[in-house]
Amino acid sequence: MRNLVWYILFCVALAASAWAANTVDAEQVAKQHKASFHWFPIQKTFILAGETDTLKFAIGLPYVSSHGKSVDLKHAPEIADGHILLDSADVASLYGVGNVQAAAAVPASSSSSVKVSSSSAKIVAAAAPVTATKPKNETAGTREVKTIVIDPGHGGKDTGAQGKNSNEKDIVLAVGKLLKKELEKEGFKVKMTRDKDVFIELGERANLANQWDGDLFISLHCNAIDASPERKKQIKGYHVYVLRAPESEEDKAIARRENKVATLYGEKNAKEELSPLEWFKLEARLEKYKQNSYMFTEQMLKAFDDGKIKRQGGGVGGAGFMVLVGALMPAVLFEIGFISNPEEEAYMMTNKAQADIAERISKAVSAYKNAVHNYRETLGRQ
Repeated sequence: MRNLVWYILFCVALAASAWAANTVDAEQVAKQHKASFHWFPIQKTFILAGETDTLKFAIGLPYVSSHGKSVDLKHAPEIADGHILLDSADVASLYGVGNVQAAAAVPASSSSSVKVSSSSAKIVAAAAPVTATKPKNETAGTREVKTIVIDPGHGGKDTGAQGKNSNEKDIVLAVGKLLKKELEKEGFKVKMTRDKDVFIELGERANLANQWDGDLFISLHCNAIDASPERKKQIKGYHVYVLRAPESEEDKAIARRENKVATLYGEKNAKEELSPLEWFKLEARLEKYKQNSYMFTEQMLKAFDDGKIKRQGGGVGGAGFMVLVGALMPAVLFEIGFISNPEEEAYMMTNKAQADIAERISKAVSAYKNAVHNYRETLGRQ
């Protein structure tokens, strides 16, 4: 029995030695292929940002995001002796070369080369190629902004958050209808996931937006907290959310509340939170829309800066909102204000407030459209 244990340990050590012999240091790979290296210690992820692609990795996960798609790796990246190690065969496959230069190899026992930085670095996006001709089959986020999809949250049997005198579903529907009129005045083609008091599943809302080939998806909601009356009076403000891994427990809680409707009414594949693996795979698809979602968010902040309802905190957050997951276009979830706050609830119930909110969102959409148009012009696209 003892001999068997020693044999197993020997095989494990041999396998580890073989893996180490075929690994390369991620930072050296970046230098070799003229890419920038960025390490994010909290998420245990890193990227190699090159001229034609940004490769996104996660320690312990055998996947990489490449050209907006999740690609399987032969071995998951590992950390050893302060180095991030990649399988040389994976690197060769990703960069389309037969061999990886020996200069990139790092022995498992080595401790002399550069250590992994513990500070996060700003992501450097891959440079977009300049072209004088219009690309064929342009996708949302790169083409001119023409079709806007408005998604008034909840509806029908799902009242959403409840205030003292109102329901979330009614306020956001009223704002959505007014927003549609404002946008149509500006020449946009506008679609609504619901224009009456009906229930639509979260997953179906994104499907509708995709069927309509939307250029921007705006999901309207009212925020709420379950707290004492005094606390409810204190917590107020609007917030614009994008689909990204949450950075705070507060953002997680808000996403769980908005996602709960899917589990409450038995929606297929419903869940209140995404797992780390699901986030990693999802981010590969979201990469092409994320920057534009932030562009629109910036315009929303500008449009609401002098409004009656002020920002809650920084005014921007991110979490796993299921209504945004399937939308193949730039998308945001807008929490107009807190229905649990007596002052904001009373304001949001008025026709004047709903018209003002709709006008400000429309202003942000128009500014976003212009920003996308100007960017396209810099790329020589007409």
